[in-house]
Amino acid sequence: MPRHDCPGGGADDTAQGEVGATSWTAALDQPVPDDVARLLATVPEWFGQPDSNAEYIDAARSKETWTVRDAGGSVVGVTLVDRHFPHVAEIHLTVVDRAAHGSGVGTAMLAAIEADAISRGVRLLEVKTLGPSHPDTGYARTRHFYGKWGFLPLEETDLWGEATPCLIMVKPLAPVP
Repeated sequence: MPRHDCPGGGADDTAQGEVGATSWTAALDQPVPDDVARLLATVPEWFGQPDSNAEYIDAARSKETWTVRDAGGSVVGVTLVDRHFPHVAEIHLTVVDRAAHGSGVGTAMLAAIEADAISRGVRLLEVKTLGPSHPDTGYARTRHFYGKWGFLPLEETDLWGEATPCLIMVKPLAPVP
């Protein structure tokens, strides 16, 4: 299967990212709920609520799963995707092992998911994250990451409750000519 270099392009279901001497490949994979549980535990400042984590682990049993694996085959990043309508793909969860933060794992996954979405005729990517009215600096980094990828803030809601503002971000995708 052909690959492409991050940060995007192409229309297949793998992507390769390179940061320094590390090269990452993201691919559509089988469900990996145990890996999701392990990865969530490496970043408790993002994923520190046991009930939410249990929901993510349960979702990892059935949702479309994209992974990045290291040279030994261990999962270092996972993204779960929902497809509510043929024209929309939602990033339900992205989690990267703390040891791999900043190395291009998230970029490789997002590039692969976007390329796959475009090839399927998806016109809009969506992600929900903690809104900017909450002072959490980690999620400010998350919003910055998605913003660099072209996601635009659409709406901040109380979908998750007043104490947890939900920011809905979207990215329009150009159709394949």
